[in-house]
Amino acid sequence: MLLSLKVAATAVAFSVPVGVAVACLLSRGNFFGKALLNGIVYLPLILPPVVTGYLLLLTFGRKGAVGAFLDQWFGLVFSFRWTGAALAAGVMGFPLLVRSIRLSLDNVDRRLEAAASTLGASRPWVFVTVTLPLIVPGIVAGAVLAFAKAMGEFGATITFVSNIPGETQTLASAIYTYTQVPGGEFAAMRLTLVSIVISLTAVIASELLARRLAAGTGAQ
Repeated sequence: MLLSLKVAATAVAFSVPVGVAVACLLSRGNFFGKALLNGIVYLPLILPPVVTGYLLLLTFGRKGAVGAFLDQWFGLVFSFRWTGAALAAGVMGFPLLVRSIRLSLDNVDRRLEAAASTLGASRPWVFVTVTLPLIVPGIVAGAVLAFAKAMGEFGATITFVSNIPGETQTLASAIYTYTQVPGGEFAAMRLTLVSIVISLTAVIASELLARRLAAGTGAQ
């Protein structure tokens, strides 16, 4: 349970800044390859999680193109480590995070940004002082959904970092393990209920934040 919380929290912490940047590109950008970037971002929602995990293994494994570089130059190893579980969880939750932030950006009243610009504020300052505060509910809602997804992630995680107790065995992996051993039904059911409570709480919290966002921007 604690390992799952650490994995999910790490995944969300590193995903949020990247998610904001990518959402800004997709919402406000007009560049060649935008459709391709959009497809890559949402690809984990469509691909079987096992395929995503295998691609992560090929890329970030010790002999992978990126993994070998990170290991050699920074001593950073992902495969069969909890950091790899966090990476897999972050990748699987990333589409949910980006979608929530992008919807928030699309709902921002552009006249407020234009008014700030006419007063002499630079574009980065307008983003920090006007846009960012308006999309905070969307960021929080996306982070909550990504956190819930990370807590329940299984397919990509077990393919990329296996199911090592104390190192990479997350909540979903533990449930799978208990279902494979005699007498493990009670423990599997207990963890399943925990997983349901976490996921349901996350969905309700996300919905409440989305309503707050809609009310704040005058969409309702």
